[in-house]
Amino acid sequence: MASGAFNRVLSIQSHVVHGHVGNKSAVFPLQVLGFEVDQINSVQFSNHTGYKNGFKGQVLNEKELADVYAGLVDNDLHKLYTHLLTGYVGNPAFLREIASILRSLRGVNEKLIYVCDPVMGDDGIMYVPKELLPIYRDEIVPLADIITPNQYEVELLTGKQIKTETDIWDAVQWFHEKGVRTVAISSSELGSKDTLLAYVSNRTAAAGTERYRLTIPKQGNNLIRFTGTGDLFASLFLAHSALTNYDVGATLERAIATLQAVIAKTLSFIPEPVLQGKVPVTSQQRELKLIQSKADIEQPKITLKCEKL
Repeated sequence: MASGAFNRVLSIQSHVVHGHVGNKSAVFPLQVLGFEVDQINSVQFSNHTGYKNGFKGQVLNEKELADVYAGLVDNDLHKLYTHLLTGYVGNPAFLREIASILRSLRGVNEKLIYVCDPVMGDDGIMYVPKELLPIYRDEIVPLADIITPNQYEVELLTGKQIKTETDIWDAVQWFHEKGVRTVAISSSELGSKDTLLAYVSNRTAAAGTERYRLTIPKQGNNLIRFTGTGDLFASLFLAHSALTNYDVGATLERAIATLQAVIAKTLSFIPEPVLQGKVPVTSQQRELKLIQSKADIEQPKITLKCEKL
């Protein structure tokens, strides 16, 4: 595998002391794959927000974000970045400050690749302030090179429901028309009761549009939903797009292979009564077993292949 030695990522996402979401889900895989990662934590929480007894911690505001970035600029460190990765953001002014940082980064490296995971919600539930939606749609999406929304986030951004594969490609086209080169949808509910479907579309001036579909078997008992998988997917997609020289079919295969391996590893640690649905799963049991999956991150075993459409 080619090394990511000359790739340096600035990752602006949430941070948890315990568990794996946001930067705690994204940074380790990137480092394992040979990328230097500098992280700015948009929040520092004790644990993710889904725990039954809540969470404690601090939230970085837009002025503090600008201050941290200014320190990088003062030392010419902002000139080192090849990629910007963003995930969960909780307030509109912070999101706009990210756009300002991106313009600054592109001012010193016009080839910088921005990977945007527009974290807004899942399963029909929006878990960020609704004011973020128009900022993502009108100001952030047009700046992204690669975008990795889930199905619900696609529906929010495009304003259209996804019922068929035609709807998926219409939505993908919406992103391309906004200026996004690569659209990767890590999972959709368009498969069977036992499968999910992932999609990627890449558009270049020279080669036109390439489209791929990947069928993913569901794992576990469908009662267990994992947190941090979207953050993990975005980081893996960033890494493998660089490592495969932008072969988006191979990138999707590698990212999904790793994701499936991490989920399988996590399930292997969950007690049998929980897997059988006899005992409720706890938030702690649902934390991704990322460290235990180091070998699968380094050398993904490709068993699921893309169909080129």
